[in-house]
Amino acid sequence: MIEAATHINQEFDFQNLFDHSGKVDDNYPGFIKSLREEAASSFSSLGLPGNKNEMYKYLSVKNLFDTYQFSQGIKHFDINHVFQCDIPALNTHMIILVNGFYYGGTGKLNLLPDGVRYGSLSAAAEEMPEVYEEYFSKIAGIGNDSLVDLNTSLARDGFFIHVPKNVVVEKPIQIVNLILSGKELFIQPRNFIVLEESSQVKIVICDHALSKKKSLTNSVTETFVGNNANLDFTLLHNKHNDTSLINYHYILQGSDSHVTTNSISLHGGVIRNNHNVILNGEGAENYSNGLYLSDKNQLVDNFVVVDHARANCHSEQLFKGVLDDNAKGTFSGRILVRKDSQHTVAYQRNNNILLTDTARMNSKPQLEIYADDVKCSHGATVGQIDEEAMFYLRTRGISKREARLMMMYGFTHEVISKIKIESLQDRIADLVYKRLKGELAKCENCSLINS
Repeated sequence: MIEAATHINQEFDFQNLFDHSGKVDDNYPGFIKSLREEAASSFSSLGLPGNKNEMYKYLSVKNLFDTYQFSQGIKHFDINHVFQCDIPALNTHMIILVNGFYYGGTGKLNLLPDGVRYGSLSAAAEEMPEVYEEYFSKIAGIGNDSLVDLNTSLARDGFFIHVPKNVVVEKPIQIVNLILSGKELFIQPRNFIVLEESSQVKIVICDHALSKKKSLTNSVTETFVGNNANLDFTLLHNKHNDTSLINYHYILQGSDSHVTTNSISLHGGVIRNNHNVILNGEGAENYSNGLYLSDKNQLVDNFVVVDHARANCHSEQLFKGVLDDNAKGTFSGRILVRKDSQHTVAYQRNNNILLTDTARMNSKPQLEIYADDVKCSHGATVGQIDEEAMFYLRTRGISKREARLMMMYGFTHEVISKIKIESLQDRIADLVYKRLKGELAKCENCSLINS
């Protein structure tokens, strides 16, 4: 199923990958080659981030790189034999990526009424090179993070969504990321979302692993939200303990734009979410929400930066976690208010429940304010289940196990309620409930196979 692959080893011999990637750029605009070379040079200079890097203080990146194979693409197979999304009433336009590559169709972008285009990033490079050149690597940049540089130099495909001016996409667009291989893969998708002025879209991303092999995914998404545009974005991580994910999402917002993001991490060995927002126009609003549930030896690391680059903007961060067994969690949230960004309103909150004495949580809320007319606050809590509330429920005839489950579910519901697609909210609520009960929280028709 998987084509020939290039190996990565413990000595971090990335030069082999860089040399190989230069052979696959024939279908991309000419400027991509120079960008790849610049990013490769930057990565070679910076190297993999270590624990002395404040951004990766609690995550040992080098330990994630094992003997993987570089994902080269897929041969044809019947996707319906291994996956079918069964969320009731969730009627979507669907994109499927397998091992980081667009699956199915003619290889051309899908065209909806009013000029909406979505599909493969490599197809966008051929069909819309002017959009590709305008936006590629403009927010993520080069030299800011070596793992982003690694993605820029090596990524060959991913998803692309372009919504023209004044267009409202009624049905959500759903991206399903599947890992399906008999080998241990290194996967590097690159994704673009472009909303022009006064457009609206809802996007749902589902991350699944349909085979039990180890994998490492290094994903970068750049999202551009024009003036008065509206984006509702939900990301669901639901893999297994031998998967590692480093996920970057860069968002640039124009004036009077509105963005809500919901990151739900249900299951995975190592999950690192890098969430970077720039409010680059007056009146912009951003609501960043996250929920993470971890047990055994899992690690979930959330690194959030919201940059108020213009005046009269509003942002809120709400991240909640439940950690069991020997799980580890990290939340590093930063609000930056620049000198001329007066009348900023920004709030940040991180709340966590530890269910055992061996679970660990590191929480670092931060405010960096250079304007003097602002309303900003932040807070963090790390604790255990409220024993008084537990006692109250027990006196009403509720068993200890059920009372504990009710308390945890009530704690998580504040984040779940932020999901605006009703059928998706119901399904995620069900998955969270099952996860808190200790069950494998997966959609019923996701057939986990060995391949």
